[in-house]
Amino acid sequence: QVQLVESGGGLVQTGESLRLSCAASGSIFSFMGWYRQAPGKQRELVAGITSGGSTNYADSVKGRFTISRDYAKNTVYLQMNSLKAEDTAVYYCNARRVGVFSGDYWGQGTQVTVSS
Repeated sequence: QVQLVESGGGLVQTGESLRLSCAASGSIFSFMGWYRQAPGKQRELVAGITSGGSTNYADSVKGRFTISRDYAKNTVYLQMNSLKAEDTAVYYCNARRVGVFSGDYWGQGTQVTVSS
């Protein structure tokens, strides 16, 4: 009964910031991350973080976006600074866990629109 609920999307102007949140039910996940999909394009990994704290980012967002986890709240965040029009997309939270209850889970997505 895993559920991922995203929040924090919206409409902003170039150069402004947003923080996305993804609250997950259930146990700790081995991996949590953010993907995005723009119209006519494939879904791509934006940022990810493991249970050990290792992070990785798409080249296009390095230096601008920061992913973090709050283990007490079982929540992952994506701080997005210096937003560009090219960041416009639907952002999806993803969570994976291994072991007896292994699985791959997705949120419904939250729209981020950056106007120039």
